[in-house]
This record gives sequence, structure tokens and C-alpha cells, in this order.
Amino acid sequence: MFDYPVYLFYRAGTDLLTLLPLPFVFAMGQTGGAIAWLFLPHYRRLALHNVRIAFGDEFSEKQMRRIVCRHFRWLGANLLCSVKFTRMPMEKILERVRLENFEHIENFFRQKQPFVVFLSHIGSWEFCTRLFPHFSRGQRTATVYQRIRNPHIDRHVREARSRFGVEVFERSEGFGKAIELLRSGGVIGILMDQHAGDGGLWTPFFGRLASTTPLPALLARRCRARLVGFAIHTEGFARWRAVAETPIEDTGESIESLTARGNEILEKQVRRGPEDWFWVHNRWKTPRPNFLLAKYKRGIFLPENTELKPFRILIRSSNWLGDAVMSVPAVRAIKSGRPDAHVTMAVPEKLAALWKIVPEVDEIIALTSKSVFAAARLFRQKPAFDVAILFPNSLRSALEVFLARIPRRVGFAGHWRRWLLNQRPRETVPRGIVHQTYRYLELASTMGAKAKPQFPAANPINGRRDPLKFALCPGAEYGPAKRWPRFAEVAQEIASRLPVQWILFGTTSDAAVGAKVAKALSEKCVNRIGQTTLEELIDELRNCDLLLTNDTGTMHLAALLRVPTVSIFGSTEPLRTGPLGRGHRIFRHHVECSPCFLRECPLDFRCMHAVTSAEVVAGIQQMISGQAEAAKSGNVAFTAAFGNHNSI
Repeated sequence: MFDYPVYLFYRAGTDLLTLLPLPFVFAMGQTGGAIAWLFLPHYRRLALHNVRIAFGDEFSEKQMRRIVCRHFRWLGANLLCSVKFTRMPMEKILERVRLENFEHIENFFRQKQPFVVFLSHIGSWEFCTRLFPHFSRGQRTATVYQRIRNPHIDRHVREARSRFGVEVFERSEGFGKAIELLRSGGVIGILMDQHAGDGGLWTPFFGRLASTTPLPALLARRCRARLVGFAIHTEGFARWRAVAETPIEDTGESIESLTARGNEILEKQVRRGPEDWFWVHNRWKTPRPNFLLAKYKRGIFLPENTELKPFRILIRSSNWLGDAVMSVPAVRAIKSGRPDAHVTMAVPEKLAALWKIVPEVDEIIALTSKSVFAAARLFRQKPAFDVAILFPNSLRSALEVFLARIPRRVGFAGHWRRWLLNQRPRETVPRGIVHQTYRYLELASTMGAKAKPQFPAANPINGRRDPLKFALCPGAEYGPAKRWPRFAEVAQEIASRLPVQWILFGTTSDAAVGAKVAKALSEKCVNRIGQTTLEELIDELRNCDLLLTNDTGTMHLAALLRVPTVSIFGSTEPLRTGPLGRGHRIFRHHVECSPCFLRECPLDFRCMHAVTSAEVVAGIQQMISGQAEAAKSGNVAFTAAFGNHNSI
């Protein structure tokens, strides 16, 4: 509806500009750029963000802000002068443009040799549509073009370029015409410095992975054409310098390698005059939803000895030990999703020791306070994060990263927090019960990670050690409904048959039940309940041969440490929270009311009473004797495949 009025306004403005002297147009463009810098804060922030990515380690904040301010003025000047160039004689233009290394281009034209020019939005880049036809000696010249939304302006631009002798090939029409032109000895120019989206090759630009079009390299290789970088720099007031780079030699390099070399040349061009590049384009855009790059068609290419700037990922950990351990495979998948991933875990202080033993975690932020504002303040004190990933479903965790102004915030919707997140994967509802670990892996998969669940088997029990060290966790922080009452019987029976020392673990709330077990075992027991930090628990549990436990966080921690576990389930569901991997044994009897997931049993505790001490003792003896089939049955996946049994 408004396309034609906008076109008329555009034509009136461009016709007016062509009547004015070039220096006046340049000055007017500088003024317009300064006004845009003042009144377009969104683009000002975007430009500064990009400059920080490129030069944050080299320039001061003051220098980078100066680059952005000058960039707006030069961008305005070059945009207006590009319009003026369309009506100026070429001889007049060349009085203001100094050609540098242009003999490379002239030699190609003279020899009728096809070549691909990769261009960038530097200075007055539109001037190339006048420059190359002028020196072409009748050789065909073309550009790959993306259609302008306004059809009237689009038609006018196409006609103007055709009038100069440039053929226009629209990107959506394919590249058959471009290939035919190159094979006939022509030259084609392609802008290479824009974000190429999902179809691009991820390769470094200023040390940061950027989606880059491989089209120049593809055409050059397919048509045996040379590849040349070219840029028109702003040299001063209404003065420019057109620089042809040394052509890339045809050494049989791969398309990926040629594309990466193109980015290196573009970076060199930008460094010549940082304020001259198009900083208001989101070159290092974080793609949605797959910012983890493992699934992209063209993938990632890293030249040798490349040092990447980090893509900073903040992961908000779960607040419970068991849930945190079950999220470790997802953290590993996220870390492997891109080679520049720098993973920071934000965790309650009590869980910090857990994440220290996960090598995929680069940094830990310990949350010492329950204050949302304190957490947000801690996040802002760190170098800026690119993405925040929330494992908890809580409103609080979403508020923390929202107040920290992290630009991409990912998590499942729910708990009144939808408006705080800007990437909300749809949570699928599969049939049956899904293990919590797979739910975390599902979240990682929606961001582009390749989720390949691999759960290492537990270490074999060292039957030759005298005495064996068996850990026992008789309590459960969640509540008494998860506590099996017969641990003392089992521990006594095992101690009467084998040389074993039992070590009791738990929190201070487990002191009473722990005291009963310790009294029954006497000197064959070391009671460490309430006496260990998480770091000490990890060190001591790692040296144990087996853990006998309820459904607890310590059970998951032991599985992570590859310590065999024997766990008793009643009110909870092992298919959802049981230990994964071979070498673990689960005992659980189904009753009509389980799983209830209650903290306290309102009936007669029948699910736990159904598990006898004799069957648990037999199960432990089978594990010690190394019977392979008994160890295999410990995998929760066995239950999922073959149904529920009285003893799993």
C-alpha cells in the first residue's frame, strides 16, 4: 500500500542529491549519521557490541565508543555519496578515488581470466558497480543480489546497475547464471561479510565464530576462477582508497579453507579503518534456536592454530544434589556443542564442589545468598554472557538472568516465567515415564547439541581388598517416605559374612537414624553423618567399593563417581530418578499406591516393607561375586524394556 509513495519519496531524495556537489553531499551525510547515532540507541548499542567483540582485547572502552560515533558519520556520508556516484562521470569520481594494487584486477581483465571478487560493507562499497565495468574491457561483470522488499525501489536499483554494465543475479534464482558467466571469462562480485544464517559455514572472524557464506569459494573452485578481496576505504573528507588484495593462489584448498582465508582478508581490511565497516549489522548473531552448532549442515571450520574468543554460556544449576548430578550429561552435551563454548555454572554454594569434578565446566559462580538481586549482580560482574540456560523450572532462576540482562535466556516455560525467557522450547510429552536425565538432554538438544546418552558402567567391586569399604546412606533429605527401615539388618548380615567396614553418610537431619545403624554395627562402622562437606563426601565416597542407599542425591553422586550402588525405591520412581549405567542394582516392589512422591506415607509404608533384607543381602553378594547378569539388571533401562519386577 505504501510501497509506491515510499518509492516516490526515495526518487525525489536521490534526484535532489545528484544536483548537489559531492563534498556537500558528504558533509550532509556526516550530519545525518551523527543524528542517527544520537536518536537510534538500538543501533548504537548493536554497533558497540560488535566493536567490543572485535576489539575488546585491544582498545579501551573510550576508543571503541569513538569508533562507533565516527562510524555513524562515515556510514551516513558513504550512503549518500553512493547515490551521487550514480550520476557522476567516471573521470570525476576517479579524481577522488585512489586505486591501490589495482594492477591485479587489470591483469585479469586483460587476460580475459574469470575471477570472483569478495566484497565487504566497507566505505562506499556500492562504488564497485561503477568501477569494475569501467575497467572491464568489455568483459562481463555481475553481482549476486538480494531483492529489496519495495518492488519499485528494487526495479530502479536493478535498472541503474544494468545501465552501468553490471548484470544482476538474484540469490533466490540459484547460481546457474553466475556459473555460466564465470565460465565465459567474466567477473562476479559477492558481499561476503554478512551473517549467512543456517546455510553458512561457521568459521572465525576476529576470533569469534561467525556464519559465513561459502559462495565465493564455491564459485571459484567450480569454475576455476581466481579469488580476490576488494574494499573501498574512506580516506578522508570525500576521498576514498580502492584496495585490491593479493589474489588467493589456487593450491587446491578446500572450500572451507578458502572461506576461512576470505574472513582473514576481510578482518585485515576492517583493521585498516575500523570506523569504516558496517558495524550496525549483527555479524555474530546468536542463531535461534540452534546456537549450539553441532547440527549445522556445513558445520565448523577452524584453521590451524586458531584461538577462539569464548562463547560464554551461563547454566543455572538445579538446587538439589541429585537433580544437579542428573544434569551432568546435558552439560557435557552443551559444552561439546561448539568449540568456543565457555561454560559457567551458577550453583548454590553447597553444590559448588560437585561441579568442580566435571571437567566440562570452565567456571563456577557460587550463589551464597537466596536473593535474586544478589545473583543478578554476580552475573553482571562477570564478562558478558551470550546465553543463559535454566535447568530449574523456577520463576526465581528466570528472574536472575533477566535482571542480569543476558540477551538469550533459554528454559522450559512454566511457573509464570514465560515472559522472562526469549527461547522457550516446547516440552514434549512422551508416552510413559521419562528419566530426568533425558529431560535435561532434551533441553540441550533443542539448542542444537547432539545428545548421545552414554553412561559409563560402575567400577567392579574390589573383592581382594581387606576390609572392603561399603558406604551406607540410611536417610533421605526429601522425607521419611523414602527411608527404608532395614539397613541395619542388611549391614549386620553382610558384616558377619565378609570383611567389610561400613561408612555412614548423610546430613545432620539423618543423625537419629544413623545413630541406630551405628549402634547395631558397633566397631564395624564409621559414622560420618553430618560431619562431611560435599567436597569431603566426594573424596571419601570415591574410595568406597559400594554404596547401599535410599533414593538420594548421594546415590546419583556415587553413580557419577562410578561407584556401584544398591538402592531401595518405594515412594519414588526409578525409571525417573534411578542411577543410569551398568553395575547398579535397584530394589523396588510395586504396590497399588506407589509411586506417590509424598514426603511422608499416609498409610502403612507398604512399599518399603515389601523389600526384604534377605533379597538385598543376596543382591549385594551377587554383585561382589561378579555375576555379570546381576550387574546388568541394575540398569534402569532393563526395567523399561522388560517391565516391572518385584526385585529390579
